[in-house]
Amino acid sequence: MTESAPSIVKNVAPVNLELLVLVVKANRASYFANLIQGSEANIQLITQASGTSEKAIMDYLGLKQSNRAAVFSIVREDKIKDLLEILKEKFDSIKDGGGIAVTVPLSSMVGLLAYGFLSNDKRTITNE
Repeated sequence: MTESAPSIVKNVAPVNLELLVLVVKANRASYFANLIQGSEANIQLITQASGTSEKAIMDYLGLKQSNRAAVFSIVREDKIKDLLEILKEKFDSIKDGGGIAVTVPLSSMVGLLAYGFLSNDKRTITNE
C-alpha cells in the first residue's frame, strides 16, 4: 500500500520589501500615491504630516512651511531604484512638487498571503 506523498509547496524566492516614506505637499499626495501604485505597490497610506525641524534644516532640504502629507507604501526592493528615479524626476519637473523620499527595509513578514499581497506576487496566493 502506497501512501500519497504530501503536496509540496513550490518554493517562492521572496523579494525583499521596503517601506517607502514620502513627504510631499498635501494637495499632491494622491498624485504621488497613484504614481507609486504603478510600481506594483499594493498599499499606500496617506496621512497629514507636520514636523518640528529647525528653519536651517528646512532651508537645507528646500522645504517651506506648508501643508504636508506623508505617504507610506510597501514596495518591492527590485522596484525601488526605478521608483526613486521617477519620483526625483517628478520632484524636479512639477512646479512646487518637491518632496522627500526615504526607504526602510522590512526585515520580516508574517504570513504567506500577506507577503503575496504586499509584494504583488500572485504565485503566493494561487493554489497550483
